[in-house]
Amino acid sequence: MTSAVSARAHMDFELPPSLEAVAPPEERGRGRDDVRLMEARRSSGLIAHHQFQALPDLLRPGDLLVVNTSATISAAIRCTVSGEPALLHLSGGGTGGQIVELRHPDPSGRGNTPWLDAECGTVVKLPDGATAQLLEPAGPRFGAGGGVRLWSARLALPTFIDAYLAVHGRPISYGYVSREQPLSAYQTIFATEPGSAEMPSAARPFTPALVTRLVALGIGVVPVVLHCGVSSPETGEPPQREWFRVPAATAASINASRRAGGWIVAVGTTSVRAVESATGPDGRTAEAQGWTDLVVGPGRELRAVDGMITGWHEPRSSHLAMLEAVGGWPLLEASYRAALDNGYLWHEFGDSHLILP
Repeated sequence: MTSAVSARAHMDFELPPSLEAVAPPEERGRGRDDVRLMEARRSSGLIAHHQFQALPDLLRPGDLLVVNTSATISAAIRCTVSGEPALLHLSGGGTGGQIVELRHPDPSGRGNTPWLDAECGTVVKLPDGATAQLLEPAGPRFGAGGGVRLWSARLALPTFIDAYLAVHGRPISYGYVSREQPLSAYQTIFATEPGSAEMPSAARPFTPALVTRLVALGIGVVPVVLHCGVSSPETGEPPQREWFRVPAATAASINASRRAGGWIVAVGTTSVRAVESATGPDGRTAEAQGWTDLVVGPGRELRAVDGMITGWHEPRSSHLAMLEAVGGWPLLEASYRAALDNGYLWHEFGDSHLILP
């Protein structure tokens, strides 16, 4: 794994509860694109405030947006461990089996916290007679007791996993969400290929009408796939290995746009990771697919991506190192200060951040 720390060792700040988006914007406004968009430019230090519908006016003909077409699955399952209620989050496949995260549910039905004291061999009882056995840690240990958040597990299901989740799964959500939302609330308009434990949420504000405006102005939109694992806000660990694909046509469009002077603007950290995983030291992007453990940041700077659209990341999140690689530390720090001062909303149903050269 390529290591990246910085964003000044994961920026530390307090996020007021009032800035947590508790419901999708369409429940409080006109539609998915009824969110705010902060424009931040590395060359000038400019910070400006817009609505997301202004995005086409902030880009140039010949620029290229890269979007993740992975679709969210119902990856959370209610379960028990030794008779105690629990939640199991499925986080994609791994070399030793399914990667899972075990969590303690809040008695109120809202929120949950990592179950860090499970042991190898623990059997998790799932609905309909299914089980998940924890085999070995699939991530780092935390705290004085060496607690484990991610495990490699062996699932024993009565049917195929897709059919099982359709009946017994629900979307992963956290305590800041005011009520349980349907799976459709966690899909972007680009979602075509199921596989993400959590939504690639940076693309959530896009609408068909907005994409039409972008294309009409000569701004391209091309797909990649990266199936997101769980990204618990309690830890600052690097992202786990994730499966990605960059099609040949997308790679060719990226290379052609760069030669013509266009900006490559990745929509979300997942699109950045996919594109950069397919880009060599010479800056050329090639068709590629497979598992990636790439972590973009200090020690592994950007090779193809010039800018990005992203949400607002939690304090101490490892994603902040990637944002620093895109915008630089002064712009990142100024953006987050402005977001806090101006009441931008956080999390998957919140506002957006556009970082440009």
